[in-house]
Amino acid sequence: MHDVLQRFLFDQAPVRGALIRLDQSWREILSHHSYPPRLRNLLGELLAAGALLAANLKFDGTLIMQMQGSGGLKLAVVEINADHTLRATARWDGELDERASVETLLGQGQFVITLDPRNGSQPYQGIVALEGDSVAAMLEHYMLRSEQLDTRLMLASDGEQAAGMLLQRLPDGHGDADGWPRVQALADTVSANELLTTPADTLLYRLFHQESVQCFEPASLNFACTCSRERVAGMLQMMGKAEVASVIEEQGSVEVQCDFCNQRYVFDEDDTAGLFVDAPPSGPAPSLH
Repeated sequence: MHDVLQRFLFDQAPVRGALIRLDQSWREILSHHSYPPRLRNLLGELLAAGALLAANLKFDGTLIMQMQGSGGLKLAVVEINADHTLRATARWDGELDERASVETLLGQGQFVITLDPRNGSQPYQGIVALEGDSVAAMLEHYMLRSEQLDTRLMLASDGEQAAGMLLQRLPDGHGDADGWPRVQALADTVSANELLTTPADTLLYRLFHQESVQCFEPASLNFACTCSRERVAGMLQMMGKAEVASVIEEQGSVEVQCDFCNQRYVFDEDDTAGLFVDAPPSGPAPSLH
């Protein structure tokens, strides 16, 4: 089974968890861009982490994790939808040090998690402090401080797969008190290669065969981009008639390329003629995301 998310629960320890391995969807994402290895692996870890965190949300919408900085790493964005579709993109400048921490790559930057409901209500945003030298460490700090959840994350990525394991401590009353440190100690023995190459059921048995673990029905994920010609048309309307006309006069057409899938959308003068009939007042242009 490709691109699988496996959730599980310990019967005798206060721990829930999830394993994820993305292969076909990850390779589809990489097929649209040629990233330096350091950025490619960071983006894969961010994608795996987002899918793991989304797995425990009862939420109809999109989880977005975005890093933006002034250093070599300009932007890294992943989106995971409630229907188990995902996408990711990144931008960078110059050479990236293969050994540099995430904080060093970002420079002056920020790490934001957004929950965007599908029903149109106000999105929720949380700021992840740039504490730690990896995506996993930063998210562990965030979950503890913002959500009061003890969390352990192991992440790995290369040019073929992106993978990870999430463990979270449950409230007192489930399992024995020593279960959380015991399960953490066992999980810490996993290697990046095991995360990337070992099937979920095999890995769970290898790590926790002395524990009683209940596995839930696995979920399949896949790449899907939400861009469309209609959404680009809406963006052009928000730019305003005068600005769009100016671009067409200068360049002959307006071209927009999706950062996620590289799809190009071209609008000429005839295409835009009907966009501004009864259109709303112009304002800041929204993102194509």
